[in-house]
Amino acid sequence: MHILKLCVGVDTLEELADWQAGRLKQMKGVPKRLSHVTRMTPKRRDEILDGGSLYWVIKGQIAARQPIVDLKPAVKNGQPHCAIVYEPVLIPVARRLHRPFQGWRYLKPEDAPADLPRGASGELSAELAKLGLL
Repeated sequence: MHILKLCVGVDTLEELADWQAGRLKQMKGVPKRLSHVTRMTPKRRDEILDGGSLYWVIKGQIAARQPIVDLKPAVKNGQPHCAIVYEPVLIPVARRLHRPFQGWRYLKPEDAPADLPRGASGELSAELAKLGLL
């Protein structure tokens, strides 16, 4: 099972990669892992931790994924939250349109877009998706 999340404030996959690289430079210690803190804790923890990824929706398109390594309790503004901990590697996927939503959503493995070949940026599939051809 995967998690689908909107990437707010980012227009391109390159912007997300740059932002995450900056966060990683600020970190001290090993292993360097990123996390996204969210209000709701996924109930399907075991399924997610069994090979699940965090899929990012950028500008209305599912654009990339990052393998999830843990779901940890967190506190934000005195309220219980969940930290979705994921690997720092961004894996571009075949772009697919997705409408906006709040929070996060489950994404079934059979509905997840395929990874792009290594070195592919996905720009062509992004343009085709914008045109409604994918």
